Amino acid sequence: MSIDRDAVLAALKAVKDPISGSDINSAGLVRALTVDDSNVRFVLEIAPERAEQMEPVRAAAEAAVKALPGIGQVSVAMTAHSTPKPPPDLKPGRKAQPDGPAKIPGVQHLIAIASGKGGVGKSTVSANLACALAAEGRKVGLLDADVYGPSQPRMLGVSGRPASPDGKTILPMRNHGVTMMSLGLMTNEDQAVVWRGPMLMGALQQMLMQVQWGALDVLLVDLPPGTGDVQMTLAQKAEVTGAIVVSTPQDVALLDARKGIDMFNQLKVPILGMIENMSTHICSNCGHEEHVFGHGGVKAEAEKIGVPLLAEIPLHLDIRTAADGGAPIVVSKPQSPQAEAFRKVARQLVADGVA
Repeated sequence: MSIDRDAVLAALKAVKDPISGSDINSAGLVRALTVDDSNVRFVLEIAPERAEQMEPVRAAAEAAVKALPGIGQVSVAMTAHSTPKPPPDLKPGRKAQPDGPAKIPGVQHLIAIASGKGGVGKSTVSANLACALAAEGRKVGLLDADVYGPSQPRMLGVSGRPASPDGKTILPMRNHGVTMMSLGLMTNEDQAVVWRGPMLMGALQQMLMQVQWGALDVLLVDLPPGTGDVQMTLAQKAEVTGAIVVSTPQDVALLDARKGIDMFNQLKVPILGMIENMSTHICSNCGHEEHVFGHGGVKAEAEKIGVPLLAEIPLHLDIRTAADGGAPIVVSKPQSPQAEAFRKVARQLVADGVA
């Protein structure tokens, strides 16, 4: 039996906001309501200081929806919207106490995998690099923070929903030796995430701090393209060891890659190196090599800013089909030249003491 969205909203009218006295929907607290057949998910967006007060409200909202006939699973999460920070204390003799970056419990190193623009293969690089580091004996985690286009569940062959035994801690998924968490595990594969900045930032902080990552040598964070809220939140809330910038050789991609590099410089995040993806293509029939997107642009940019060129990854059909099949090339064809390119990067990161 399919559940009607209006029926869910009608049920929530019985749950009151203790501050305003109106129902939680009229008070604007209900966000991201999703009704999928008989399963219902939504978020209560509240002020951080009201978390303890609102827990009974969250429980009441969950109970009200569960009481509907034909209901399946009901998931109600609370997330805090941003609140204005108090003005700095400028009185002599007092030091401001900034809410600075925090270390992720159990995580030794955190590496951001970024790109200036979409479509350069950043997520493919992230998945293969995670598997390559695992193959080098490292304890590896991968956080898919590309909230609008989460692709790591497909690339790592992970499905199902993460469990939460206490309603607070999230248990991540694991495959190919990589511990993984993605917003894509919380939504249907074809479902769009229509969220504003505060909800994105809240979701990222939850996935960083409330996921039971365990003891990891390195946590890779697959960032969305661009220079927006998610990148800023990561740098401001977590201790980031450094960033790897992925680009293709053509000028258009490099223009945006430079903006990404400038963003990390402004956020005081070290650039560990650059990776040129889709660097060259070798014809599988005749062996002819051609540079479809140009060649050497990323190397020149890396030399210009004084960072290593970590790898030149070829444009190869096997890399794409392996990722689509849920077993990255490092796992499915570990002896191939394509897999070796990622293994080389992993060994370099280990040698540099950042993974």
